[in-house]
Amino acid sequence: MATLAAQYRPVRVEAELDEPLSRWLWAVKWLLLFPHHVLLTVLGLGFLLATVLALPVLLVTGRYPRVLFGFTTGVLRWAWRVAFYAYWGLATDRYPPFSLGAVPDYPARLHIDRPERLPRGPALLVSRLRALPQLLLLVLFFLMFRLVWWIGGLSAFLALVVVVVLIFSTPAAGLLRTGHYPRRQFASVVAFDRWMLQLLAYLFFLTDACPPLQPEGSRSRSRRLRHRRPPRSRAPAVTAH
Repeated sequence: MATLAAQYRPVRVEAELDEPLSRWLWAVKWLLLFPHHVLLTVLGLGFLLATVLALPVLLVTGRYPRVLFGFTTGVLRWAWRVAFYAYWGLATDRYPPFSLGAVPDYPARLHIDRPERLPRGPALLVSRLRALPQLLLLVLFFLMFRLVWWIGGLSAFLALVVVVVLIFSTPAAGLLRTGHYPRRQFASVVAFDRWMLQLLAYLFFLTDACPPLQPEGSRSRSRRLRHRRPPRSRAPAVTAH
């Protein structure tokens, strides 16, 4: 899919609303994805190890080793497909492939350009402090989750409330009620997922482009949603860049 020069980003996240979608499949996707969770746990450890191995080279030369870069971006690419199929998207029922490589015809795609040059020496580590506000937001979210967990007797009740709110406010609610994905939520969901992937890529030295504090595109990009005409048996697809 072509990317306009004016919209170029070193980390490009592409997603297509892949309808029709099952009304009930979302409820068991966590179980269907068990093999992926096992493999991604192992790959996640490999991702951290590859980052540790690449760091000395980055500090000295400012260049990410090509082989390690291909592996780490492949792990993120795999995780993005799984997330899009599961509860960070729910926008496709096509089972994600077991692959580190690009799958052009899958409705969730990730492209990361290998940077020609990154800051060398201590400047490389200091530059990551630019993402401190974004990290503080994530830490705040994590602390709120842990607070609910530590409350004790109220934790079960609050957890139940959270589950109910999530079910009736996420795309799962639209699928459950109507059998259709709520298209107004699609751009916002993809914008947040894009922001998370861009932040991870920046923190792990895969790019020197720090994402903004607020996810881009939840409103402005919704006006530019692209419609692709699928076969007659399928509903029109919506694409977000």
